Amino acid sequence: MSAPWTSDDALVALVAALRARDYAFTTVTPATHAHVARRMGDAPARSLRDVFGWSRPFAEDLVPPDLFGLMREAGILARAGDLWRATIRLSSLDGELFVHAAYPPTAQDAVFFGPDTMRFVASVTQYLAGREAPVRRAVDVGCGSGAAGIAVAKRAPGAEVLLVDVNPNALAAAALNARLAGVTGTVPVSSDLLSGADGTFDLVVSNPPFMLDAQGRTYRHGGGAFGEGLSLAVVEAAAERLNPRGALVLFTGSVIVEGEDPFREAALTACARAGLSAQYREYDPDAYGEELADPAYARADRIALAVLVATREG
Repeated sequence: MSAPWTSDDALVALVAALRARDYAFTTVTPATHAHVARRMGDAPARSLRDVFGWSRPFAEDLVPPDLFGLMREAGILARAGDLWRATIRLSSLDGELFVHAAYPPTAQDAVFFGPDTMRFVASVTQYLAGREAPVRRAVDVGCGSGAAGIAVAKRAPGAEVLLVDVNPNALAAAALNARLAGVTGTVPVSSDLLSGADGTFDLVVSNPPFMLDAQGRTYRHGGGAFGEGLSLAVVEAAAERLNPRGALVLFTGSVIVEGEDPFREAALTACARAGLSAQYREYDPDAYGEELADPAYARADRIALAVLVATREG
């Protein structure tokens, strides 16, 4: 497992120091971040939020010496001319701070975190709040930062929670974020979907990539006709591994074409074929409108965000 830093201990100490200074940051979409960055222009960072949230270049004397020393020890400093940049970001969610990729997250192995991460975690925690059966074994498929799996571990003490991803940077970030959150029972696993994970599960959660991305970035490109390929693959993989009373909570995007939702129809058909009861709802009917200018979405009416909950009866 690789990591885009050199010392977990130094990063843990850095996050503790930032918490003590009441650091908090809500990560926005890359489009919104780009707008804010243009508005800021070439001005260097003026606060720790600018350094660790907005990924602004900063002068060394802006950061307290103890924090700058920990950044150097952690290996998360990069030169930006006469200034410095942090090579990671820290974002707030569910009472925790999560490490993920700095802006812009353009690398193939970037660990993405954004508003969809927050929506996904909210969907998972809402499901757990209404679940009566215990969760003893769970898996976060395509875990990225590990935010959803960590949320499960916090609410199911004693459960084994696999954090699964094909991206070594994601597995390193998820492991570190689990340590930062103080949860136990999380296990990073290098796996394409569930191919590298053994056994069955009481809960499968996933927010797979669902866009059509010409660059094929791991965290973004979903494949299929409209980006639904990975989401359907998650449904089919989970259907084979759910215990009685086990459930899949899938947060994804769906391209609506001429008033129809091809992913919804395919997902519900797959669930019925596997004997799963399923509930599907649109979380947001119109997200990522800026993407419709891409020729890949020439037939799309809109891109919706949706939540699928599929359950195996006990």
